Amino acid sequence: MDSVQNWSKKELVAYILFYAANSNLSETNKERNVILSKVDMNTYQMVYDEFKNDNDYQCIQKIVKGLETHDYSKSDLKQLFLDMKILFFADGEFDQVEHVVFNWLKRIINDAA
Repeated sequence: MDSVQNWSKKELVAYILFYAANSNLSETNKERNVILSKVDMNTYQMVYDEFKNDNDYQCIQKIVKGLETHDYSKSDLKQLFLDMKILFFADGEFDQVEHVVFNWLKRIINDAA
């Protein structure tokens, strides 16, 4: 994949959702389906390949850089947070780890955007 600055908003959203889905170290089929509802299969695979090769630090750096690159409106951020909540609830529960990661990502995203 190209550098983060060249990612589309959809690619960035998919990357953030992959990060969120893996926050409790188990990504379910339902969570994958949520991500697939946001992007086409080709984009999904490209972003997944990028994500699986990154460590936690690299993920956060890419998320922050991607958010700085795109001009997110309050409406865009509201939709992103909604997408994250939908993903977290996709498997039927919003566990404590997911809740902590959601709040942490929300803070990082608000600071970067």
